[in-house]
Amino acid sequence: MNILFVHRSFPAQFFFIASQLAQDPANKVIFLTNTETGELEGIKKLVYKVQPQEIKDPTSYLNSYESAVIHGQAAASEALKLKKEGFKPDIIYGHSGWGATLFMKEVFPDVPLLCYFEWFANPEGADTGFDGTKINEYQRGGLKCANTQVILDLCSCDAGITPTHWQKSQFPKEFHHKIKVIHDGVDTDFYKPDNDAKFLIKDKNLELSAKDEVITYATRGMEPYRGFPEFMKAVEIILKKRPNTHVVIAGEDKVCYRGQLDEGTYKEKMLKELDIDLKRVHFVGGLPYGEYLKLLQISSAHVYLTVPYVLSWSILDAMSVGCCVVASNTQPVQEVIQDNYNGLLFDFYNIEKQVEKIDYALDNSAKMQAIRTNARETIIENYALKDILPKHVEYVKNLIHLKP
Repeated sequence: MNILFVHRSFPAQFFFIASQLAQDPANKVIFLTNTETGELEGIKKLVYKVQPQEIKDPTSYLNSYESAVIHGQAAASEALKLKKEGFKPDIIYGHSGWGATLFMKEVFPDVPLLCYFEWFANPEGADTGFDGTKINEYQRGGLKCANTQVILDLCSCDAGITPTHWQKSQFPKEFHHKIKVIHDGVDTDFYKPDNDAKFLIKDKNLELSAKDEVITYATRGMEPYRGFPEFMKAVEIILKKRPNTHVVIAGEDKVCYRGQLDEGTYKEKMLKELDIDLKRVHFVGGLPYGEYLKLLQISSAHVYLTVPYVLSWSILDAMSVGCCVVASNTQPVQEVIQDNYNGLLFDFYNIEKQVEKIDYALDNSAKMQAIRTNARETIIENYALKDILPKHVEYVKNLIHLKP
């Protein structure tokens, strides 16, 4: 079987499925990407290149679509080279949204196209306007145009996958028949509890364990979409109430989604505005998987916030480890966590309630054991990689027999 993966990033959401398919010597796996770094055993990586774009008008409706077309053309050009060399995929599995999949059907019209659909922007009911900001007619038009490349993929693909039911609900109902919910999966054999784990804060030569009172927070970027400002406001209050509490924050000082500040970063902003004891707040940056695991294993309370948007892998990793997760009561979280059963929930912008829930978790470690156990069981029953991956592979194989 010949499989062509297409994703601007590498390997991103395709890590598990691509690696699994590459293990079969009967398969030839090629990964077309815009990312130079990284390799996976058994996978041939091809890099398509695009020239940096000069954005003349930041408010233009055409910006996201123009970028998508540029990526689509570059990816299609590399795919055409493959075709001329005699390679024909049995299936193309690509990520929709950035444009790399746009013209795959023009290169291989008779090959089934499976698209990974991550997000569809809506003017209400999800992330847009969640903070109470009203968007005008012009901004609504911009959101509509930002969906153009996704709509084109929805029309041209033979099937689609999205990781959660919440994400599927954001797409137009007339396309729901094309989209199957299959999560990427959580490696529950790796993300598991260890009461003897220790985590070293290297720059302070401080070793923390499960015996310490540790609040953890993990994120790709410290930003409003993941509730970083609200978390830091809660941290300020908690540290003054609890003299033995440490807070460990894993992630980069950047914005991955909307809401970039004109000057500086949200970390800089919150540290300037708040009275934070930096002797007990530890910013450890992006962590290797092994260190990230240890951090989760020593956690007394793991805090996760998100606006109604894509659910982060980090919350599922934390639940698999058996963390007591204290999370925002937003739709993507509600799909996974039931309050007081497998986690504790609070309203996103209610700082007092967030503090109350964290305090409760820290003051009632014995009671939290049932919540920790239920959290891990939730992941094992519904998101375990060892169960999901074979079904994912089987679904991909079955699509080969479709007649586009």
